[in-house]
Amino acid sequence: MKLDDISEQSRFWIGVVSASHVKGGELGGFAQLCHGKSAYLRKMRQGDWLIYYSPRTEMTIGEPLQAFTAFGEVADDQVYEFQMSESFVPFRRNINYISCREVKIRDLLEQLSFTRGNRNWGYSFRYGHFEIGRKDFLIIARAMLEQSVEIEYF
Repeated sequence: MKLDDISEQSRFWIGVVSASHVKGGELGGFAQLCHGKSAYLRKMRQGDWLIYYSPRTEMTIGEPLQAFTAFGEVADDQVYEFQMSESFVPFRRNINYISCREVKIRDLLEQLSFTRGNRNWGYSFRYGHFEIGRKDFLIIARAMLEQSVEIEYF
């Protein structure tokens, strides 16, 4: 599959999650956002795309990272609960992640419509999940794939 072949019907999303949590999601093939709330996951549909932005390596005590750390396609329309502990049952949804590299946001700030020329570019990330345009998605995805044309699922 080529990036340019992604459906015009797809929507594109940013999820804000620490890098260590992103890695757990990649390994498990799922997305979990905003402390496990379902509303954010329910906005996405099968065939949409999610890019993770990680402000830190760990949730509260991690080192600053400010990088796009993973991306993938929403696999289906299932939003489901997953019991992580006796007192924490977050919602998740399945994602087909793409093998890619981390990309620091500072390298893309002037290319992205939602950050270009904005001194307070980080403000939109505070919500934990937001929609971006197709062009911004392609800029980030190409950088993460190092301009590769082919997408490989892992």
